[in-house]
Amino acid sequence: MEQPIKILIVEDNVIIADDMQSMLEEIGYEIVDNVIVYEQAVEVLKTQQVDLVLIDIILASDKTGIDLGKHIRANFNIPFIFVTSNSDRATVENAKTVKPNGYLVKPFEQQDLYTSIEIALSSFNYNEKGASEKNDAPAVDDKLMSNSVLKDSIFVKKQHLYYRIQFGDIQFIKADNVYLEVNTADKKFLVRSPLKDYLEKLPSNKFYRAHKSYIVNVDHIEAINSKDIMINNNLIPISKEFKEFIISAMNS
Repeated sequence: MEQPIKILIVEDNVIIADDMQSMLEEIGYEIVDNVIVYEQAVEVLKTQQVDLVLIDIILASDKTGIDLGKHIRANFNIPFIFVTSNSDRATVENAKTVKPNGYLVKPFEQQDLYTSIEIALSSFNYNEKGASEKNDAPAVDDKLMSNSVLKDSIFVKKQHLYYRIQFGDIQFIKADNVYLEVNTADKKFLVRSPLKDYLEKLPSNKFYRAHKSYIVNVDHIEAINSKDIMINNNLIPISKEFKEFIISAMNS
């Protein structure tokens, strides 16, 4: 099922924050909360599902937006974008240390905000683990997993927004020139990506390369013959290797 992207705004200028919220809601994003200090942001991240954070570097608290960026990198597997009036070399160099997924300088237009969010979402590597996962901290690990957007879903683009689609809802993916056609039971989404790269983003125990032009979710296979499988009344060609794999799995 499609769900809008959930965004947390961390901005201590209430007028700017409200303006940003209006811009984002007009585009179609969902605003989880609109807070002004580090501590409030940490609490929202702890208790709510957040897909992306927009952070002002200078906040109305002792801790800065860069401190919040460090906290996100250590504990959550989500992208964040710095939104700031500061573009001097020292601030930029300091911001780079936490590897933000975007850096937007005020003032900006709605299209600038939209573009930054789209690029951050589409380029973020959800397979990388937060630093805290390397430590023995179960409570933090559990939170990282629950906030990982790709724990059980993936982003696909429809018109001008990215939507989160449950892995289980994806039936098969077809390569069509430079695009991929991601098929669910009743919808199709176009994604610009090589088939091989996209396969790496999907659970390896469910999704397989059935043919040079197809990835399939084995849970949705309805029938098989010597040359094809059937998924949702679609006949999909299969390679000899995939046919042998399926037959072996059926007999095991």
